[in-house]
Parts: sequence; C-alpha cells; structure tokens
Amino acid sequence: MKNKELLLVPGPTPVVDEIYDALSSETRGHTDPRFVAIYKNAIEQTKRLFNTDGEVYVVAGSGTLAMEMALVNTVGKGEKLLVISHGYFGDRFTPLATAYGIQVEVLQSQWGKRVDAELVKEALADKSFKAVTITHADTSTGVASDLETLIPIIKEAGALAIVDGVVATAALQEDMSQAYGGNPNYTLDVVLTGSQKAIGVPPGLAVVAFSPQALEAREALGSIPAYYADINNWRAIMDDPGKYFATPPVNLIYAYDVALKIVLDEGMEKREARHMAYGKGVRAALRSYGMQPLADEEVAAATLSCIVYPEGVNDAEFRSSLAKRGVIVAGSLAHLAGKAFRIGHMGNTTPEQLEQAIRSIGEALQEQGVAVDIEAAIQAWEEQINILV
Repeated sequence: MKNKELLLVPGPTPVVDEIYDALSSETRGHTDPRFVAIYKNAIEQTKRLFNTDGEVYVVAGSGTLAMEMALVNTVGKGEKLLVISHGYFGDRFTPLATAYGIQVEVLQSQWGKRVDAELVKEALADKSFKAVTITHADTSTGVASDLETLIPIIKEAGALAIVDGVVATAALQEDMSQAYGGNPNYTLDVVLTGSQKAIGVPPGLAVVAFSPQALEAREALGSIPAYYADINNWRAIMDDPGKYFATPPVNLIYAYDVALKIVLDEGMEKREARHMAYGKGVRAALRSYGMQPLADEEVAAATLSCIVYPEGVNDAEFRSSLAKRGVIVAGSLAHLAGKAFRIGHMGNTTPEQLEQAIRSIGEALQEQGVAVDIEAAIQAWEEQINILV
C-alpha cells in the first residue's frame, strides 16, 4: 500500500509496506494456533527490545493505558509519586495518579528545558517516594530526559524508576538490564510505550515492561483498583497467548510482530544513531530558514522537534500549505498553539522523505513571503546525516 501523504506528526508515523501487508493478513480467531504463535513471538521480541528478565505486556489500548498500567501496578493509594515533567505528557501522570488516590509531587520544567537534576535529588532526599516517572522524550516539547543522570539519583533514594517511552521506544536505548552509574542495582523498573511512534505500527497497542523489582511491588500491593489494567489478569495470557482474558487486536499483533523484527534486525545501536542524526539534521535545516527549535540541541529529542515560527508566519496557513504538498505536521499545544509546529522524524521514516519535507517547508515559507534558501537548508541536513553513509 502506497502512502498518499507523508505523515510527519509526532505519531502515528509512516507505515511501511511489510507492516501494511501484515496488518491486512487474514484475520484469524485469537485462539487459532497460527495466531497464538505470532503473538508469542511478538512477546518474546518485546523482551529482547527491552533486554529484560522481567515480564512484558502487549495488549489492546493506547499509550495512556500503558501509563495507567505502569502506575496502578506499582504505586498504591496513599503512597507518594514524584513526577518529573518536561511538558504536557509528563503532566498527564498527575491526574492519572490522583484518580487512584496516589499522592503526587511534580517537578515541572519550563517548556523546552529540562528539570534540574539537583532539584530531583533534593525532592528525593527523605526517601519517602515509592516511584518516580520520567518521560523519556516529551511529545509536546521535543525535550529528552537524561536517564544517565536521573536513574542513579532515583535508585539511590530507593524509588522505582518508571519511564514513559511512548515517543522514544525503538529509537532510543531503553535497556532494562543496563547498570546506570555502573551499579547493577540501578536499572529501569518499568518502561511503557505505544505501537504508533518509533515502532512504526498504527495506533492501538499498549506495551509495558516490568522489572523483577517492579513485579515484587505489584505483589506487595495485593488487590488493586483495576481490572483490565491489572497485570495479574494478563500474566497467564503473556505466558500462553492461547488462553483468554480479553480479545487481542489480532491484525495489530501481526503488524507489531513484523515491526519488531525490523527494529531488531536494524539493531538499537544503529537505530539510535540514525534517529539522532535525523533530529540534528532536521533542526539544522529548519534553523537555516529562521525557525528555532524550542529545545536547545543538548536536550533535544531524537524523535521529534517542536519548531517556533519566525515572525509573520501564520500557523494554520503554513500547515495547510504543507498539507497541499502532501506533508502533514502537527500544531503545537498549550501556550505554544499557533506559535509553533511539531514534526516527527522517527520510526521507518527515510532520509528521502525528510529531505522532501524540508523542501516543502521552505516552499510553504516562501508562499507566506519569507525569504529562505532551500538548497542551503538541504546542505545543512546532509551534513548531519552523512555520518550514516
């Protein structure tokens, strides 16, 4: 299936033919042995993706469900959660946790900036927090978190490290066996994500991985105020997908299994390098147009960028002009609505597609009377991605 438009919002991302082919395969019953084998393989590949000796859960739902599963299975009513927020999606942990009676404290950065690690250390000094949430890359601001610095601080305080990988998983390393700070006990406890971003599958799957320590926290909670989101209700299915708890999205599982094979065949080291180059290249090109990324380069995400318009550019007209050229980008959120746009550069997106987008953005700016040098922008882009050749 040929994509008619170049979808460069911060997710969903362009879907390649192999994944479309899997998605359009004949639907089978969810207990059919042929489907069960594919589901089981998808679960095993998920464990490989996160390099975990814990457990993973792949179920029908969105990234928001994955967030809920991560919290309700680790933090109980009345226990304390610290939220490290770099934007809108970090903030979402607060109402979600509050709904379950969890006590929440928030460290919130200025949009485009990171929360100071010293503030995290100060907040955790009394070691009273059960868990800390980190948005690996925030979809609203294009800011990436510094796990290398944060994980040792969190683990030293005795808290669980919960990482929202929705717009980072399969682009940035989220190795749950990695010893941060050189300490084998300083590892990620929960990583949550969705199918539709760097993994490259249409929306519809919630994916959550739990470390052995996080699983111990679940058992210590006993009964929890959840049913569909209770991982204990899913455990038998993840061990044997032929069993039944709730109907899985059969065709999405087909697609997810193929997508993970693409990810693992490329390898996370190469995949991370590719995404880093894409991000730097897109931002360099757009800076040459007089556009400014919201996040400084040292904190910018590899998977998407929030780009502030130069003076005089009308947001709706700009994005409409791009859409007429077959390139779809997203508006910005909250106080940046109308002042910036967001562009994804992740998943199975190709250099040729991103170069096409850079050219189209230049043409859309010219249409609004902004003088830009498109060839200079392409050169800035190429200087960053040449390292991949």
